[in-house]
Amino acid sequence: MTSTTKRRRQRVGIKHGYRSGLEAKVADQITQAGLPVLFETDKVSYVVPQRGAKYTPDFKLPKKDGGFIYIETKGIWTVQDRQKHLLIKDQSPDLDIRFVFSNERAKLYKGSPTTYAAYCEKHGWKYAHRWIPDDWLAECQMPA
Repeated sequence: MTSTTKRRRQRVGIKHGYRSGLEAKVADQITQAGLPVLFETDKVSYVVPQRGAKYTPDFKLPKKDGGFIYIETKGIWTVQDRQKHLLIKDQSPDLDIRFVFSNERAKLYKGSPTTYAAYCEKHGWKYAHRWIPDDWLAECQMPA
């Protein structure tokens, strides 16, 4: 089959509500068999298998009362980053991860009403604009 024929078939499929010419061809076959064409009428749920993953925080500050503050610096906070941090928060709620954004007023995506700051507040994360706040540093100690 030539590329011109493939493109023509795809255009015909799209014209009739399908994504490809093959879908349109199969729909025609079903119709010719006297059966109803039920195209993309159902949704099947499935679980994507878990995979192990590792997160490397940008900075680790020792706290006076034990433990650590992890500082994550972000210029652009992608949806993948946000999803990762929600999983980490859910699976390791004892970790103290805080964000320092280059612009806390940046929107999650173009046209979004939600800023990075608002998203952090919604999910209970501490955040800062451009610098680690002095009160965060006051929680830390120099190693012995």
